[in-house]
Amino acid sequence: MYDLEREAREELGALEAGGLRRSLRALASACGPDVEVGGRRVLHLSSNNYLGLATHPELRAAARDALDAWGCGAGASRLITGHTDLHAEVERRLAAWKGTEAALLFPSGYQANIGAIGALVRAGDHIYSDALNHASIIDGCRLSRAAVHAYPHRDLGALEAALRAAPPAGRRLIVTDSVFSMDGDRAPLAALADLAARHRAVLMVDEAHAAGVLGPRGAGLAEECGLTERIHVHVGTLGKALGSAGAYVAGSRALIDLIVNRARSFIFTTALPPPIVAAAGAAIDLVVREPERRRRVLALAERLRRGLRDLGLDARGETHIVPVLIGDNHAALRMADALLDHGVLAHPIRPPSVPPGTARLRLTPMATHTDDDIERALAAFAAAARLAGVSR
Repeated sequence: MYDLEREAREELGALEAGGLRRSLRALASACGPDVEVGGRRVLHLSSNNYLGLATHPELRAAARDALDAWGCGAGASRLITGHTDLHAEVERRLAAWKGTEAALLFPSGYQANIGAIGALVRAGDHIYSDALNHASIIDGCRLSRAAVHAYPHRDLGALEAALRAAPPAGRRLIVTDSVFSMDGDRAPLAALADLAARHRAVLMVDEAHAAGVLGPRGAGLAEECGLTERIHVHVGTLGKALGSAGAYVAGSRALIDLIVNRARSFIFTTALPPPIVAAAGAAIDLVVREPERRRRVLALAERLRRGLRDLGLDARGETHIVPVLIGDNHAALRMADALLDHGVLAHPIRPPSVPPGTARLRLTPMATHTDDDIERALAAFAAAARLAGVSR
C-alpha cells in the first residue's frame, strides 16, 4: 500500500523547517475589532472586514429575512433553477453601484477571476498580468491556455514593451488588482487604461480590496479615479469590505451575457445562498449611505502606519492595508507570537503569498476600531519587536 502518510509527514517537516507550515486557528467569536482566541480577547488586526459590516444589524436582518423567505440554499446552479428574483435584484443594485450596464454574482472571488479570464481569452490570445496579482488571477491566466506575460509590479515601461512585442493576432487582456492585497499600494489605473486603448487591449481590474473603501460611493479605485467607463471588466468581492460572501463581475450587458455562457466557474457551481445575497445587497446600501466608515478606516490605517514607522518598523502601503516587512519567515512567526502574547492578533504572511525574503505582518484596521485600539496595538508592537529582535 502506498505510504502517503509518511510522505505527507516529510513534506510537513520540510515546511516547518522553512518557517512555511500553516495551521488553522479557530476564533471563538464573531469577526469584530476584537476576537476571542484560546479563551481570551485580543485585538483583531488580521481581517478583511474593513468597514466592520460583517456583524452589522442591517446585514443580519437582511440575511434573516431572506432565510425565512428563500431558505438556506438556492438549490441549483444559476442556469438551472438557482437564479432567483433576489439574485437578479442584487445584481441590478451592484451594476448601479459600479456604474455599469450589468453585473453577475459568483460564489467567490477566486471563481469570478477564473471565470472571467477563461471566458475572455483562450489559446492564441495574450494576457498581461502584474507580477503581484492575486493567486486567483494567476490561476485564471494559467487555466485559460492563453500566452501569459507577467510584467514587473506596476512597471508600465515593461508592460508596454511586452504589448509591442506580441504578435497582432488574438485578443489582448491586461489584468491587474486595483489595490494589491499584500502591499497595500494602488495600480496606476489611468496609465493602464491609456496603454489598453493604444494597444487594442481589454482591461480587467479586480477591486477586491478597494470596493467598499475607495471612491465617492465606495465603488472602488476605478470610481475614485473617474475611470469606470474606460475599464472593460470590473471584478470585486462581497466578503471583504462588504461583510458578506461571494463576488461579482460587472461591465457591459454583452460582456455579462458572454460570461454567463462561457465561464465554467459560473456554469458548473451552485448559486450563492439567498441569505448571503441579501446581506450583500444591504451592505451596498450601507457603503453608499455611510461614507464616514471609509474615511475612518483610511485614517486609522495611516495613524497606525505612522506610529509603526516611528517605532523603527518597516511599515508600508498607501491604503487601509498596512504591511510590516520582516523578511525572514521565522522572524515573522516570532513577531506574530510575541504580538499575540501582548493581546494583538496579526497574522504572519509568508511565501508563496509573498515573494521569498519578504515575509511580513499584514495589518488591517477596521472602521469599528477605536483610537485607543490603535495606541494599544502600537504599544504591543513596541514590546513585541524587542522580544522578537525585529527592527528596521
